[in-house]
Amino acid sequence: MHTTVYVLAVIFIATLIRSTFGFGEALVAVPLLALRIPIAVAAPLAVMVSVLVAAVIIIQDWKSIHLTSATGLFISSLFGIPLGLVMLTRIDDHWVKLILGLLSVYSLLVGSTLHLKKDYPVLLLTAGFVSGILGGAYGMNGPPLAIYGSLRRWSPQNFRATLQGYFLPASLAGLIGYLWIGLLTRPVARDFLLSLPCVITAILIGRSLNHRLQGHAFFRVVYLALVVIGIVLAIQAIR
Repeated sequence: MHTTVYVLAVIFIATLIRSTFGFGEALVAVPLLALRIPIAVAAPLAVMVSVLVAAVIIIQDWKSIHLTSATGLFISSLFGIPLGLVMLTRIDDHWVKLILGLLSVYSLLVGSTLHLKKDYPVLLLTAGFVSGILGGAYGMNGPPLAIYGSLRRWSPQNFRATLQGYFLPASLAGLIGYLWIGLLTRPVARDFLLSLPCVITAILIGRSLNHRLQGHAFFRVVYLALVVIGIVLAIQAIR
């Protein structure tokens, strides 16, 4: 009983973060779930929730999606995923985490001065490619997308919706992978069904919070989130 309550609480918080800002649940969902349930349950459960969250947000706010940007980010990420899988098995993740951490912190300085008024193919495809690498290796594809979105100065609504245009196909691909290797088990399905009321409630609350945020305030929170992610990764790398 205590474990179930814990799992539902983590999923609610992670979904609320994702629904409010469009990203950021990666540092909450799987790491905290894995403290109480097997990683073989936590990882596919988080992906199933990710698919649902992205699908609901897209249905709600499909008009706010920058379709060209989302498509470019997703397609370029497909080329990075295999490299990420190779890195997972052959490269010391301490260096990768340290670089990603420094990049996330550096984005605070760059994002406050640089503004992309339109999509630049090189930067767009690079962000997607790096996102694919980090997603394939560590399941943390959000920071490069958030950095690019902040540089584009998308409105909070465009930011949230466009990132889901990326996350939906990416999460579906991950879900198919888990199905292929047999990780979509009965415990995963049970926890997912139990979490549905929490997920839907968190999505609705997150959407309301997102629509209350203004541009400058929103991006201050995004930069803060990137810095927190960067510090956490840097500390993990140093340890």
